[in-house]
Amino acid sequence: MSLPQPQTPGLGRIQRPSPVAKPDKDTTTTMPTHLTAIPTPTEPDYTQNPTRSAAGWEPPIPLDSSGQLPAFPSRALPGWLADMVEAVAEFTQTPADLAGCVALASVSTAIAGRSTVHIRPGYVEPTNLFLLGALPPGSRKSDVFRTMTGPLRTVEEHMREQAIPRIEAAQLSKRIAEREAKAAEENATTEDPSSVEEATNAALKAQEIVVPAKPKLMVNDITPEKATTRLVEQGGRLAVLAPEGGIIAIIAGRYSGTPNFDVFLSGHAGEALDSDRQSRDEVRVERAHLTLGLVVQPVVLKNLAKIQDARDKGLLGRFLYSLPTPTLGFRDVRAAKPIPDEVATAYDTRLRMLAHHYADLDKPAGFTFSADADAAMLDLEAEIEPTMRPGAAYAHMTDWVGKYAGATARLAGNIHAATHLDKAADHPVTGETFTAARQLGNYFLAHATAAYDQMGTNTDLDDASVILDWIQRTQPSHFTRRDIHAAHRRRFATAAAIDPALDILEERGHIARAAEPEQRGPGRPRVATYWPHPLYRQPDDRPS
Repeated sequence: MSLPQPQTPGLGRIQRPSPVAKPDKDTTTTMPTHLTAIPTPTEPDYTQNPTRSAAGWEPPIPLDSSGQLPAFPSRALPGWLADMVEAVAEFTQTPADLAGCVALASVSTAIAGRSTVHIRPGYVEPTNLFLLGALPPGSRKSDVFRTMTGPLRTVEEHMREQAIPRIEAAQLSKRIAEREAKAAEENATTEDPSSVEEATNAALKAQEIVVPAKPKLMVNDITPEKATTRLVEQGGRLAVLAPEGGIIAIIAGRYSGTPNFDVFLSGHAGEALDSDRQSRDEVRVERAHLTLGLVVQPVVLKNLAKIQDARDKGLLGRFLYSLPTPTLGFRDVRAAKPIPDEVATAYDTRLRMLAHHYADLDKPAGFTFSADADAAMLDLEAEIEPTMRPGAAYAHMTDWVGKYAGATARLAGNIHAATHLDKAADHPVTGETFTAARQLGNYFLAHATAAYDQMGTNTDLDDASVILDWIQRTQPSHFTRRDIHAAHRRRFATAAAIDPALDILEERGHIARAAEPEQRGPGRPRVATYWPHPLYRQPDDRPS
């Protein structure tokens, strides 16, 4: 199945910086075009000396690929969500990506732990999402969070008010039972077995009375230990929604000195959790569902990647990353339009309906894929698989791409719930809904690729950066890989080890491989010659 590329939603009067021009894609590639995160540039005319003219040279694509990332496809969301995302982006003069990701996190908060996606027999995904965006300071992250999560705070407050009488009654019953148990214990003697039995029964009765915790939908700062306790107290569902990255530092061991993120792994996968609580035996929840919605400063991405074992244990691969183009310096605050009342009301009403409905369910609602949705899911799984082979496009990030299909199914579950509200379990997940989820999936795939680049998880890209730095410093008119090897013997064990990095530089238009004359007769193979982009050459060696 071939889907259209995500379209850039309107952002009012914000004047975005002009992106670097993109070269045309190579249509001979065997990878599905909608899975290709990095386009292949149009080749210059290598048969001509590139110093003769600039013809055939396109602007190079930065190795930091965030400059070419797609904008958030807000229209993949149901209308009431899309309208709010775009209205908030316009009013706050922020990228739609920010409000879009918080909108998804808010829906996940409302339904996670009380819904599951049934793709086909034996394949079930939970609906909780991990979302991680990166924006610089001053980007009005807090304003967007406050607006988008407001309905959830209202629901949480209402749930707490409703629970107070029940909590007070349970506390009173427990105090009475504990007092009776203590009296029975004091009266019990070994000479009177019936008194011992009475004291034992009284103690068991007091222990059986459970005082429910105050309802909690979301927190903004929490330790892993406290998150475990909260998840158990709340019956296995909790969200961490925050416009900063403090929790990443806590996961890394800010207070304990040791990284601790097991609860986040289990909470993403919907696995069992155990919690030791004071004055009570170990408590267990069979399925924990944690939602994460964080927008951090870009440097936090690198800090996340530095957490010991974070990648090997699968933490990095669980996040849906978003790297929006900052609007700072391009905002037109005078032209910002207030959020229309009907848009804000529709968002508030529907999100509160979702949160209340799923909080009241005794067992999770199941969203079942239709035949069309399952077929589209199979197509996605088949397309992804070869991209993870050694040397393929996503071989360096199999931990993320291996979860890509499941993440898309989760996105489909969230779109389905937001479309049908309290009736979602009565309808199948359609092929159209999965198509919308694929649009979001394409967006997150491209952004995850850039995030992994920024986190330094792609060693070939790091090598390419080193070579590009050498080209910019030395400004050669042309070079071979032997030249690079001679300058970087400690980094590259052999000249052949340089090829993957050269391929990246050529694909992104920083260098061009010269046409090689046909070799005649015996002898050593000719060494490939590369022309640097004219931008990197000596002034008198550049095309006119």
